[in-house]
Amino acid sequence: MDCKREKEQDAECEKVTALLLKSRTGEFDLESILFLKLRVLGIHDLGCIGECVNLERLDLFGNNVTNLGPLSSLRLLSVLNLSSNRISNIEPLRSCENLQILNLAGNVISSTESLHCLVSLKKLENIRLRDNTYNYSNPVCRSASYRAVVLEMFPNIKVLDGERVVGRGSELYQLCKDIDDTIKAGSYKNGQLIEHPDCKPWVEDGYWEIKRSNNAIIEEAYKQFNDVLHECRLLNNRATHVISQTERSMSLKKQPKQYAI
Repeated sequence: MDCKREKEQDAECEKVTALLLKSRTGEFDLESILFLKLRVLGIHDLGCIGECVNLERLDLFGNNVTNLGPLSSLRLLSVLNLSSNRISNIEPLRSCENLQILNLAGNVISSTESLHCLVSLKKLENIRLRDNTYNYSNPVCRSASYRAVVLEMFPNIKVLDGERVVGRGSELYQLCKDIDDTIKAGSYKNGQLIEHPDCKPWVEDGYWEIKRSNNAIIEEAYKQFNDVLHECRLLNNRATHVISQTERSMSLKKQPKQYAI
């Protein structure tokens, strides 16, 4: 009997049902579900997930999903994790007009043409087709021109495969990447740094020394500031002295009078 129940539960997990969604979220109404995490459940059929029309974040990592059709009705979806599935066709995502972050690493997307359906998604700014941390990828990533083609196809994206390509931090990332590439190209030999006698310092000697301006206005401002600072210190010392005297006199008044008998 127990084995039969376990088999029924496994079968339910293979397909997304209203019962599964309600038990996972605690919501009675599917339209009330805003965030949904269904990781590593062996799901291959998304079932009624399209009825969660107000869903904003969906995590389907580590399943066996192949058909994304039920996701076409999720127009409010902004974050979608489909990594580690068996997806080759992402056409249904065309209607997810609010999509901003999309993770497709670890699937079977074979060409950049398969990504054309996402071009109309104006809010899309973060796409991942490859994840080196977990060794997830797609066949399309094997192409030497993959990165250049994707960046040309999506000129507004800020992050590709976890690497910031525009915006704050992108220049630093590119600099670090260039340094790594230089090292790999042969800056080290037998574990030793190769010396280049023609190399010059980035800046001239004395570049980092603080130099005071000869401008008379600035010099006068320095002088006035120092004078004001000196007066403030004197006033602070006087105030401290007055406060100390006042506290001493008040403590003497509070002491009880003693009479000698």
